[in-house]
Amino acid sequence: MNDLVNLLKGLAPTLATAVAGPLGGAAVSAIASKFGVSDSVEAVAKAITGDPLAAQKLAEMELEYYKIEQNNLTERIKADMGSDSWLSKNIRPLSLIAIFVGYFLFAMMSAFGLNANQSYVTLLGNWGMLIMGAYFGGRTIEKLADIRSSK
Repeated sequence: MNDLVNLLKGLAPTLATAVAGPLGGAAVSAIASKFGVSDSVEAVAKAITGDPLAAQKLAEMELEYYKIEQNNLTERIKADMGSDSWLSKNIRPLSLIAIFVGYFLFAMMSAFGLNANQSYVTLLGNWGMLIMGAYFGGRTIEKLADIRSSK
């Protein structure tokens, strides 16, 4: 399995992550069906190394995976917005505000000479980037989907 993951890391990093994850068997089966081989790790690795169009086929699979992932995200956000729950409609902005407040508190601690553990500041910064990407990126995808569906 490690040989296949290492092989995929250079060609299709998203698929490499899927193969190494808990649904690795399903990912290997999907790759095997794309290459027309049995769904054993060895057969898939051999098919990838022996196929001159392997990079193109894997890129197509990654694009399909990305489209499915974005569609699922959009559907989840639509379901949240259609819910009667105030919290589900506001969880993204509330999370973003909470991360900003935490980050601001650590910045103020540092400004006043209090010891702010650098690992917490880094963690909050990473969470902030993740939440901002999900919030603003998700909103952009929602708006693009609305524009596309209205045409």
